[in-house]
Amino acid sequence: MSVTRPAIDDQNRDYGDKVIAVEPGGVEFIPLSERHGSPLQLLWTWTSPNMEFATVGVGILGPLYFGLTFWQSFAAIVLGSALGGGTQAVLSTWGPKHGFPQMVISRSAFGFFGNILPAGINAVVAGIGWFAVNSVSGALALHALIHGLPKGLCLVIVVVAELALAFFGHNLVQAFERYAFPVLAVIFVVASIGVLAKSHPGDAASYAGGFGGFLVMFGATFGYAAGWNPYAADYTRYLAPESSSKAVGLWSGLGIFWSCTLLETAGAGVVSAGQSAFDPSSFTNLLPTWIGKLTLLAVVLGAISANALNVYSGSISFMALGIRLPTHAARAAVALVFGVIGLIVASYGLHNAGSTYENFLLIISYWIGPWLGVVFVDRWLRRGTDIQALLVDRRYLNWAGPISMALGMVLSIWLFSDQTKYHGVLAKDHPGLGDLTFEVGFFIAAALYYLLFTSTKPVQGPAATTAP
Repeated sequence: MSVTRPAIDDQNRDYGDKVIAVEPGGVEFIPLSERHGSPLQLLWTWTSPNMEFATVGVGILGPLYFGLTFWQSFAAIVLGSALGGGTQAVLSTWGPKHGFPQMVISRSAFGFFGNILPAGINAVVAGIGWFAVNSVSGALALHALIHGLPKGLCLVIVVVAELALAFFGHNLVQAFERYAFPVLAVIFVVASIGVLAKSHPGDAASYAGGFGGFLVMFGATFGYAAGWNPYAADYTRYLAPESSSKAVGLWSGLGIFWSCTLLETAGAGVVSAGQSAFDPSSFTNLLPTWIGKLTLLAVVLGAISANALNVYSGSISFMALGIRLPTHAARAAVALVFGVIGLIVASYGLHNAGSTYENFLLIISYWIGPWLGVVFVDRWLRRGTDIQALLVDRRYLNWAGPISMALGMVLSIWLFSDQTKYHGVLAKDHPGLGDLTFEVGFFIAAALYYLLFTSTKPVQGPAATTAP
């Protein structure tokens, strides 16, 4: 497959496969001379960041907050993780072909300025929201491992490690995920087996979540897996354009699916084993002391793995807004700013993590569902069309995208949101429905985009005006 390079300013990147080097620029096209790596690396890129307590916490939500049995939780986990891993697989294949990050590729469906909607949301959710969530879980684990360290100091230590990786950029992040992968995989597989061995999956006497609870759990598990979707091409754009799409999709989707399914299932097992606290100790209390200590260390390492991606992609999404910063290391500078803001937000989340985490997971699916509906329909409508020039044209407008996504979000949240902060009109009157916000938002946005795109013509400038 050939790739037409957009008309952008050549810069002497001299980055290639260097690991200890600050990645230059921000969201520019990756020149063919800089392409490197193998699709297999995506297995650990998307496994390592899920090997952390935040993933276990998703499984805990089912029986602890949504009133589900172990097996009901397990079914929701498998379905949600499979769907989130599947969409990740598809989106990942776009990176090698286009050579741009995911939020730049999104301009095809949203236009240059309309893309501010998804890119802006993702910058906040990834660079601040997810960063804060995972920093808290890492800090709690470090505090449980070393009781003498105050929680605040533990949080600072975790954040500094995360920012060091994100500051250097793509190659160091990928290298860290690779070397963390075998350590995290072995420890969490052993720990998960130990937890499940002490669980009681058949005990269903006190659970009454019903179908509504199942749908809420499905939304949470999908929201967790799909939380990586807006980053997908960020970590495949350095691959050669002739890379096998099947291999890229397989290793990306598999990395998310197996890691989320394993640890979330273990989380459901934590509750059926009698633990009811939403923190890493509820997981490690079920393990022999030495395995528990290793698991706490792995939770810290996993949080760092996840947030290296979160703050890196958060800074990428910010730069996809089209803001030009006068520095060769603009992305690195933005990553540091996001990290500091995320540290402040995380400092307020060291307590009452459970209900806050539930709401956060659902909110993720609320915006990602409509965004996916728009970008997938756009890709289908443009099949066989070269969109490369659109991605760097500042005059290119496609208001069908932001209008469809915004209406999909507003209508689905207004009608079907079912969380502690807000109950939609239909969800309030029919609590047995559960939370259908993601599903409804996806289909509303997809249908609206099809109608608007086919009835209007997206506006492209008479000559490509290049953009970062």
